[in-house]
Amino acid sequence: MLKRCSLTTAATLLVLLLAGLPATAADRWEKKIQAFEAADRAHPPQPNGIVFIGSSSIVKWDLAKWFPGLPVINRGFGGSQIADSVRYEDRILIPYKPRIVVFYAGDNDIAAGKSPEKVFADYKAFVAKLRRALPKTRVVYIAIKPSLKRWELVDKMREANRMIRTYAGQDPLQDFVDIDKPMIRADGKPRPELFAADGLHLSPEGYKLWTSLIRPYLE
Repeated sequence: MLKRCSLTTAATLLVLLLAGLPATAADRWEKKIQAFEAADRAHPPQPNGIVFIGSSSIVKWDLAKWFPGLPVINRGFGGSQIADSVRYEDRILIPYKPRIVVFYAGDNDIAAGKSPEKVFADYKAFVAKLRRALPKTRVVYIAIKPSLKRWELVDKMREANRMIRTYAGQDPLQDFVDIDKPMIRADGKPRPELFAADGLHLSPEGYKLWTSLIRPYLE
């Protein structure tokens, strides 16, 4: 009896302890994902569309403005990493049965300390999960951008890009969009006019450039 009471007390203390902890990285996105799901119930997206998914560069992209006439759906959630999109793609990507997925993530991954190899592994996991459900859907991956704010990480970002580019080149249903070179000045540094004041997110000029590079893959 004493042993059973001790175990019960310990379990109760553990629950109370966990209740006081901050939300985990996975829990961080749950409200946002639920909001997407609520929007889907109210206005179900049509299949064979184009889903943009990933981090804040996707969130801030006004798709209706930049891609008029195309069936685009924005499912970006700011601050996310590739693994977050893997976790939630069965809720905010696969159910839509898109013909094309435009994916931008990896930027926050490297900034958080992940290695290029880990970024590459997570990208492969994203593609594999999508392939199991939708083997004919095309993936258009946007290279990790060279930003003013994270310039010290550019070598790691470029290594991740190199691995993803090689992998994508072996699959006729994957495209790698190199936005690195077009975002660099003649002196080898990022073009400041392409960035917002924070030096990380894109300015309207930045989105104009990205749209011109991405659009040919969507038509």
